[in-house]
This record gives sequence, structure tokens and C-alpha cells, in this order.
Amino acid sequence: MRNLRLLRNGGCRPAATTGTPQCFCLGAEPGTVLVGSQHGLVELGSARDAVTREVDLTVEGFMPEDGSGCIVGIEDLPEHECVCVATAAGDILLCNLSTKQVECVGSVDSGLSTMSWSPDQELVLLVTGQQTLIMMTREFEPITEKQVHQDEFGEGKFVALGWGKKETQFHGSEGKQAARRKQMEVSPTSAWDDGRPRVTWRGDGLFVAVSAVCPETGARKVRVWNRELVLQSTSEPVSGLEQALSWKPSGNLIASTQEKPNRHDVVFLEKNGLLHGEFTLPFQKGQVKVNELLWNADSTILAVWLEELKVDNSNPNSYVQLWTTGNYHWYLKQSLHFGSLEENRLVSLLWDRENLYRLHVLCEGWHYFFYDWHWTIDHGMGENSQRMANVAVIDGDKVLVTAFQHAVVPPPMCTYELQLQQAVNQVAFHTNPQHSGDMAVLDADNKISVYRYGQSTTSDPTVRLGAVGGNGFKAAVEKPYLDKTYRVDVGSNSNEVMNPLGLRFLTWLSDDSFLVVGEGQHAAQSVLYHLTAVPHETEAEEQRLSLRLSVPVNGDVISLCCSPTTKTIALQLADRRILKYLWEASTPVLEPWRTSSGCAVQFPYPCMQMSITRIGDEEVILGLTDRCRFIVNDTEVASNITSFATYNEFLLVTTNSHTCQCFCLKNMPLKALQACLSSAAAPNSETLRKVERGSRIITVVPQDTKVVLQMPRGNLETVHHRALVLAQIRKWLDRLMFREAFQSMRKLRINLNLLYDHNPKVFLENAENFVRQIDTVNYINLFFTELKEEDFTKTMYPSLNGSSKAQSYQHPDQKKVNLICDVMRVAMENIDPQKYCLSILTAHVKKSPPELEIALQKVHDLRENNTPDVKAVSAEEALKYLLFLVDVNELYDYSLGTYDFDLVVMVAEKSQKDPKEYLPFLNTLRKMETNYQRYTIDKYLKRYTKALGHLSKCGPEHFSEFLNLVKDQNQYCEALKLYPPSTQEYKDISDAYGEYLVQKQLYEQAALIFARAGIFAKALDAFQDSGSWQQALCMATRLGYTKDKLSSLSRSMAGKLVEQRKHAEAAILLEQYTEDYEAALLLLLEGALWEEALRLIHKYGRLDILETNFKPAILEAQKSQLIFLYSQKAAFLRHKSRLQVVRELKEKACESLQDYETPNCPELDLFSETSSVVTASDMNSKYSHSSSRISVRSSKNRRKAERKRYSLKEGSPFEDIALLEVLGENVRAVETVKGDIHILLKQLVLFGYNEQAGTLQQALEEILQLMETSIPEIWTPDLQQSSVNPVLGPSSTANSIMAAYQQKRMVTPVVQDPELLIPPKLNKNLQWKLHLLQ
Repeated sequence: MRNLRLLRNGGCRPAATTGTPQCFCLGAEPGTVLVGSQHGLVELGSARDAVTREVDLTVEGFMPEDGSGCIVGIEDLPEHECVCVATAAGDILLCNLSTKQVECVGSVDSGLSTMSWSPDQELVLLVTGQQTLIMMTREFEPITEKQVHQDEFGEGKFVALGWGKKETQFHGSEGKQAARRKQMEVSPTSAWDDGRPRVTWRGDGLFVAVSAVCPETGARKVRVWNRELVLQSTSEPVSGLEQALSWKPSGNLIASTQEKPNRHDVVFLEKNGLLHGEFTLPFQKGQVKVNELLWNADSTILAVWLEELKVDNSNPNSYVQLWTTGNYHWYLKQSLHFGSLEENRLVSLLWDRENLYRLHVLCEGWHYFFYDWHWTIDHGMGENSQRMANVAVIDGDKVLVTAFQHAVVPPPMCTYELQLQQAVNQVAFHTNPQHSGDMAVLDADNKISVYRYGQSTTSDPTVRLGAVGGNGFKAAVEKPYLDKTYRVDVGSNSNEVMNPLGLRFLTWLSDDSFLVVGEGQHAAQSVLYHLTAVPHETEAEEQRLSLRLSVPVNGDVISLCCSPTTKTIALQLADRRILKYLWEASTPVLEPWRTSSGCAVQFPYPCMQMSITRIGDEEVILGLTDRCRFIVNDTEVASNITSFATYNEFLLVTTNSHTCQCFCLKNMPLKALQACLSSAAAPNSETLRKVERGSRIITVVPQDTKVVLQMPRGNLETVHHRALVLAQIRKWLDRLMFREAFQSMRKLRINLNLLYDHNPKVFLENAENFVRQIDTVNYINLFFTELKEEDFTKTMYPSLNGSSKAQSYQHPDQKKVNLICDVMRVAMENIDPQKYCLSILTAHVKKSPPELEIALQKVHDLRENNTPDVKAVSAEEALKYLLFLVDVNELYDYSLGTYDFDLVVMVAEKSQKDPKEYLPFLNTLRKMETNYQRYTIDKYLKRYTKALGHLSKCGPEHFSEFLNLVKDQNQYCEALKLYPPSTQEYKDISDAYGEYLVQKQLYEQAALIFARAGIFAKALDAFQDSGSWQQALCMATRLGYTKDKLSSLSRSMAGKLVEQRKHAEAAILLEQYTEDYEAALLLLLEGALWEEALRLIHKYGRLDILETNFKPAILEAQKSQLIFLYSQKAAFLRHKSRLQVVRELKEKACESLQDYETPNCPELDLFSETSSVVTASDMNSKYSHSSSRISVRSSKNRRKAERKRYSLKEGSPFEDIALLEVLGENVRAVETVKGDIHILLKQLVLFGYNEQAGTLQQALEEILQLMETSIPEIWTPDLQQSSVNPVLGPSSTANSIMAAYQQKRMVTPVVQDPELLIPPKLNKNLQWKLHLLQ
């Protein structure tokens, strides 16, 4: 689908030169050409008429002075710093152009006909006048010499396996006559063949092919030799084989030409000598001769140099044709007509070795031209037109047009072809988007043919349908017609020497106005020509395009592009500057293209493809180099782009990693685009999709989301890029075009949730519109079945440019699917409930939970209302559809739950169930009483709550069954709701419920249930078990307990309370219910409840107990508290001093580690602090082992292990943490006894024990002061800080760990209980001291 576009042309014509040029080669310096003539060697420079250096070979006598000498070969040897020249006389000369010295390095007596150097310039092959081959090294030392004509085939001779004779073998379509046919005799070469051998090397230089006229048959044969001149193969006899010969650089084919009885072909030979394919030249037999064939360096273009055979005495015309292949078809892409003037006859042509698409041409009149080509795709430039997606392919005198809007026709076929009078060189589409299908075609005759779409009265014979149409078919595609043909007057002065393709970059600006680029008067200068049609008098006269305006450009224009929307034209010059051409102004202006910041744009590399688009609000230039560099303005944004296209606000690119990416440029800054192209996109991103290796973008079909890609072989592939599809769907949804959006989503597998998620509010408001547009029941059902709760604009299809219109729906209390189902169902019921019956059923079933009962009821209603309406769905059909949506067994259960046996039978008939199973069951149910029947159904369906409701209505005879069901299913709460509290049934249910709670050890709740139902005996036991002695006494009273019985009950409960250390409550029971105040007093003294004991002593007037029991008890309590305080103090001091020692040891260990650090050993900085003088590895091995071992223990053992985790054993890894833990426990233990000691002190003072009270108060005060002063020393500020911000934790970084280590914070251990690092609090608000003891 690609054409060859001329980027630039140039050349020179030296003024003062003698003789006629005979051959030429490229110089080592860029832009120089070495030309050999009868007199010597001339070097042409890049200036228009410059001969930079020359060497006269007649002076030394190497060439005759009369001009009869001939140079047969010329090669520039940069390593020798000279040029190798071979003369027909047999001399091999080395000429130094700088010193003008000439050295003869060898001579052949019989003369030379050809000299050919290998591509690596290591070997040179000479063909002598005696038809021998001489292979020499680059130092001109002979390797070997062989005769050109050999009898044997060569080393690659085919092996006959002896599988029968030729006559008995299968001959395909030729039939058996082929076996009897005698082999045709090979005809000799044409009369115009010069008879000289032709030599061509393979691209890698390993083989060389030689074509020579066989002396026996007079026909040419091609032989393939290796570098040692060992014959490899000989071509099969080919009748009419001609002199042209060129080996494809990629190595697989050798091109030559063959004159056949009815046509002239370019044929291809394999290395083994067998023919392999051909194509026909567009000339009659005997009309032209082919002088040379040349492949360009990457084997993509074959140049054919043709000359007309002399007719009468006029000079023949010369042509150069450029052929390319794609999908096994050969296209004639360019035809250069050099006319018939003698000085325009071609001498030679060459492809450049470095610039792959540069062709060098030399004419007899010392004219030298070069042409730079590159690939381009000619397609329509509009955005909304029906014919924008047309692509034009040049093929000789035809233009093959493919209308991708209608059908993707693979090349070489096309939708239609335009037949012209001459070979086509350029195609331009109209820049007006409204007429983007109209084409202007420039041919080799400098005529522009204009083809337009519209109402043509007659069928145009020059336009013929291609792959579409045929017998009995009417083509729907609209054909263009030839509107006008213009002759271009510019650049075709017949008096001047003809330069074919003097005009390039044809651009169709407006109806009769064109822009072309031509060569300026000086080197590296171009001219912009504005051409307009000249009004003509008569219809028959051919119209002319005259020059309205010419604008000189200081520099070679190498590419031009036009924006169809803004009509801006951008030019790229050879020095990579970008110019903007304002052609619509009254006087057109050429100015530098500037960015929004005002800087002039210059590409970093020359770009072969250019386009104008908008990024944000700025119009920018996009460029792509031949080395895959993608440039925006003057910034290279990617280096792996193989092709690109712009469409509306989108940019599509293909990459070397075989992906096609799509970007929305609307709100994307350049930096973001650069980041997207440089980073790998997420695999499920809508911006990226995989494509076949080597794919290139041909065009984007507007409003159809099609992206047409071409593979390297030439076949096409169409993809619908997800980003384009979603953008188009969003546009349709914004315009409420639901049908178009739905069809596209269904075809391209886009999740249908997007119809709602794109804009929920609009969808809900237009639900009826949606139903009317979609119309088809199946499509509406498809939409329902795809519905999901998630918002697809946030998950699967987030907006490409980040601006989503989706708003969350205004019903937060309702689920999305339920909301859509309800709204759609209402809409369908409003429009036509009979037509949309199945969709309404789907809406019920899709809800969560499914409304199967309603759906079944609707099916049942259909069965009842047996209307003869044609549109209405039958109950049978509706049920069948419902069974498709829901599992039949589930539906059977639901139908049974409706208690409608007709419906049940209807569903059961559609299922796989055996009638022997369900009919007896249904018959049994039918015989039952209604409530009991429904209870049986609900129990069968495990709907126990409903079953209990129905069973409770069946009377008292079924109560035992009711109670059993309640017990089996634990439905106590539901059962209690069904009976009034005054009934016996209520009491029986409560009894069962209480027993159930007792089993669960929920005694208090069980007691409440029992008490509520009046089962007081069980309530009493349950309250006792729960420890509620007050409630238990209430129950005892309700049961009418006697005083003795109540007393014994109180004693037993008091005993249990003492076990629970509830001495005060036990004392109340004994005093009030057993009237045993002495026992109560003893319990109060045992519980150290001094003030309550004193109250009872005085209440009952038993002051003797003060001496016998009370005073000894308070003195005993004073002693035990003193012992406790002294022991806590001793332990506190011991642990504190040990903690100090451990910390000093750790600081020393850290310092010794730091001493070992060196500036070149940074990894030591990352040593873990691991807390002790033991090494990190010891600690880790010990504790990782133990922790893994205890991980599977029981929870009891685990708690025990956790208590042991911080060992107080000296030297253990976490000894300091264990000490902190114990010290904290000491402080908290002392803090808890302050209140008890305060009460005890008051009693001691009351009974005159001031000394003992003073001692106790002093002891407590000392230990509290000690602890208060020690807490800041033990729990240091650093330690507290690390508990808030741990050194090693989820938020720590390498830098924070390093800083902590350098600040010596790493001595703080890493603990799993950070609360150990927080100091315990001392309550100073408690006034415990007695002033009178101070």
C-alpha cells in the first residue's frame, strides 16, 4: 500500500569538459562522483557546475588521443587513496586524483571487457578479451584464472535418484503431450545485445554470477562462481535471455530479462540456475531493450534502465523504471522519462551504498542527477467525510484505490482502478475534508488528472471496479469520475535538457489551485510554485495550469505536509529546519515554525514522515525518521516507533516491540506523552495492544474505529483499537445513540455495563429511549445478563484522558443491578409488556436476591390469560426461557414455595425429574389440610421460620411436632413470637429454651427465661450458678422457702462468694439471712474490710472482739505489708543496678563495632543492633529456632513461652528488656497497695499503734521516692522516643537506620512489646499519707 515519493533531487552539469562520459562510480567523499571518459578521469563535486579534480590518461599514453579509448570499469579505493581504472586495451591503472599520478599495476594483452570489485573490495574479477576470468586480490595478486565457458554444470549439480524417466513422470496441467514434446531449441541473443559479459556479486561477496554469450548456441548463460573461482552452477537453457544481470543483495535471486514470443519479462534465477518467477514490462515485444537492472542496497527496489529500439533515424527515448513487490505482485512505482535528445541518453546509473533510496544517473551530455526517494502512504486527509479512508497505490499507468470505509480489500486487489495515459508519478488527495476522496494524479507527461466524486452523468471508462462487483452483483461503492486534465507548464521547457520529475510534493489546495516544489536556480535551493487553472475558450482544448506565484526557499525542501483542519502547510528543509507556509494570505508568507514559547523548531534528525496535529491547545509537528526516532517539534520522544497516524485527537503508533499504542492528545502534555512512550504500558491498558511482527499503520477509518495495518509481506490486517472504540462509544452515548453503541460493543466484545456506567443519571432518565432503540428482546436480555455491581469506568475502562462524565447514581441505598432492572422493567412494561415479556422475566431473575416467585407468578398469569394475541409470548415459551436462566431444581423449589400445584407440575414437566417421584409427593400434599400442607412444603424447602408459622396454626394436637422442630433447628426466639406469654405452649417453649441456654453455660440468660415463664425452681438454680445471689434469694421467696431453708441456702452461697474473694457480699448474706454476725465479722477481718468490721462490732455491742480478733488482725496486716514493701524495694534496687551494667556493656560493644568500620566498608553500617554483647548470628539462630518450634503449641503454652521470651538470666540477648519488664511490675505492685495501706494506717492510729503506723508510712514513702527518682534513669528519653518511632519498623528507611545507629540509638533493643519502653505512671492525686504521723 506504499508509494515511492521523491524527497529531493539534484545534480550538476560541468561546463568545460571534453569527450563523452563512459562510466562512473561514487567517490569516497560524500557528494562526489568519479566519471570516466575517452580522455581520462573527472571528479564532479556537489556544486552545480564544479569539476573538482581530473586526471588526463592520454598524456601518459594509457588512452589514445584520438578519442577511441574506452574505460570498462572504475572503482574508488579509499584504503589505497586512489581510483582503480580498467581500460579496454587491457591496462589496470591506479590514479591518485590529488597528486595526478597514474600507476599501471597490470596489463592483459587480449584486452579487458569488464572489471568488477567485490562488495568488501577484497577481490576484483576481470573478464578478458579471450573470454577468461581472472580473480585477483586487492593488491592485484592473481588467485586463479578460468575460462568463462565451462562444459560441466558445477559443484551444485543435481543428483538423479533414478526415479523413472522423464516421459513417465507427472506433468501437471500440460498433460501427457509434454512428455512427447521435443525440447525447444534455445534462440540466440537479440541483435542489439552488445555480447559483453556481465558480472554481478551477491551482497555478502561470497559468490559472483557471470552472464556470457555461449559460442555454440549464441544464447546467454549465467554461471555462478565462488570467491576461489570454483564453478557452482550453470543456468538452465533460457530462450531469449538478455544481457542485464543483477544479484539481489539479500542473496536469494538473480534478476535478468527475457524476450518471450509475446512479451518482455524480467525473470529471476535462483543460485542453482533454475528460473523462479517473473514479471512483465509494460511495453510491446521488440519495442525496448533493457540495458541494466539494479537492486538498491536493501533489496526493496529494482531499477530497470530501458531504451527504445531505433525507429527510422530518430533518437530513441530512455526510461528508468523503479519496481517494488508486495504480496507477490510487482508494482511499477516510478517512471523517469529522459526523452530522445542525444545528450539526454543515459550512460550509467547506480544506487547509493549508504543512502539506501538514492539513485545516481549520468547522461551523455555530462548531466549528473541524483534522486532521493522514500516510502509514503497516500490516503485521504479528512476526518468526517465518507471517503476519507481511501488509499491510492501507484502501479505503472494505473492508480489502485482501496475504499477501506466499505471493505478491506487486500493488495494487489483494490476497490477500483484509475487508468491513465502515462505512468503515474504522484497522487494527491484534496486537502478539504469535505472532498477528501477527490484525487489529483501527476503523470510522467507532466499532466494532472483530477478525479472527483459526485453525480457524473456518464460512466467513466477510465475507472474500473476491482475486487468488488461482478455478474449479478451491484457494487454499493461510489466511483469517482475524471473531471479535468491539466497540463503543467512549469519545469518542462523543451529547449532545456530534460530533468524528469522536476516537480515534487504535489498538494491540492483548493478546487483549481495546486502547490508543487521545484528546483531553484542554485544548488540547495527550492521554489514553491502556486499553479492555477487558466480559463480556456473551447471545451476540446486541454486546460493548462499556469504559474500564479513562485516563492523561493533558501534550502532543499525534503518533506511537506498540510493540515486538513487548519490548512497550515509545513516544510522541512535539508538542514532540518521547519518552515510554516501561510498560503491563504494575500501575499503568501514563509516563516519559521515556532513553538508556544516562541522558539524556532528544528528537528534533531531529518524526518521521512511528517504530520501536523494538536497537543492540548498547541499545533505541533510530528516527525518520524527512517531509524524509528519519533519527534514532536524539536523533542525526540521515542526511538522505537515504526509508523504513526493521527486521527481526531488521537495519535496511533506501532513500535519495534510489536505493539500498537493509542494516545489521546487532548489533555496530554508533551512530557506525559514522552513518559507513556518510554515506559511499558500496563498489559491490560486500553492504550496498548499486541500486533503482528513488522506491522505498519496504513490508515484509520473514521467513525468505524478500524485501524488498517500492513504486514511485511504485504497482506493487511484490521484491528479495532480499544482506545478508539471506547472513544467512539462514549461519543455515541453522549449523543444518546444507544443502538450504534450497543452494536459496536456487542461486535467488539466491550462489556455492556459501560452503557450505564458511562453516565448513570442520563441512562436512567432515558431508559425508555434505550429500550426503543435496542428494540430486540434478545439484545435487551444480553444487556441484563452482563450486568455487574462494579463500576467499569473505574476498573476495566478508565477514561483515557482522565475526564470521566460518570457520576455515581443517586440511590446509595439500592444496588446498581437492582436499580437498572427496576427502571428497565418499568420502561418495558410502559412500552409493550407482551413484546418484552422475556426481558421483564430476566429483570426479575437478575436482581439480587432473584425475584423468582414474581417471575413464576407472571408465567402462571400467562397460563391463565390464554389470549390469542400473536405478539404475546406463551406460558410454555416463558417457562422454557426461565429454565434457561435458572437451574431447574432451584426453580422447582421456588414453584413449590408458591403453594401452586399447577405451576409446580408445569415446572416439573420441563425438568429431568421422574414423575414417579414428584407426582405421589404432590398428591400426598394435596390431601393435607392447608396449613399443615404449607408447613410440610416449607419444611421440605428448609424454610423453618415459615414452617413454624404454618404449624402453629394447626392446633394443639401438632404442638409436640412443633416443639421438636424448634429444638432441632434452635428456632426458640421465632417460636416464642408465635404464642402469647399466658399460654402453656409459651411456657413449654421457654422451658426448652432455658435448658438449651444452660447447656451453653449461659446461666444468667437461662435464669431470666425461666423466671419470665414462672419456672422459679429452675430459675433459682440458674441464678445460683451464675453468681446472682440477690436474684436467687428473690426466686427462693417466690418459691416460699422457710427460714431454715433460706438460711442454709444463704450459707452455701456465702461459701461460694468467699471462694471468689467477695468477702463483703458473703458477710451480708451471713449477717442478714443466717443472723450469724460473728461469722460475718471473721469474714470481714479476713478480707481486711476494717471499717465494715468496726461497724458490725459496734452494732452488736461486741467490743470484746476488738481485743480478741480486731487488733491482732491489724497488727498482722501491718507486718505483712512491711515485708512486702521491703522485698519490693530490695528487688527494685537489684534490678536497677543490673540494668545499668547491661547498658554499659552494650555501649562498649557498639563502640568496638564502630572502631572496626572503615570508609571503604559501608556494609558495616548496616549491622543490626541485635541488642546484646552476643553476636547477631547467635541471637538469630537461637531465637528463630525457638520461635518456629513454639509456633504450633497450644495457646496456653504460647502464653507461657511469651512470658519467658525476655529472660532475666545474665547475658541473655534480651536481658535489658526483661529487667525493664520486672522493674515496671515492681512499680505497679507498690502503686496498687497505696490505697490498702492508707486504710490500714487510719485503723492503726485509731487504736494507738502510732509507732507501727509511722514505720509503715515511712517504708512506703521511701520506696515511692526511690521509684519516682529512678524512673527517668531507667526509662530514658531516647528509650521513650524509640517506642514512638522505632528504629526498625514498617516506616523506617536505610537512611533513618543509619542516622539512628550513628546517634547510638541502636543500643535500644528491637522489642515486640513497645509498651515496655513506656515508663509506668505514679498516681500523685491519691492523698494516702496521714499528717499526724509526720
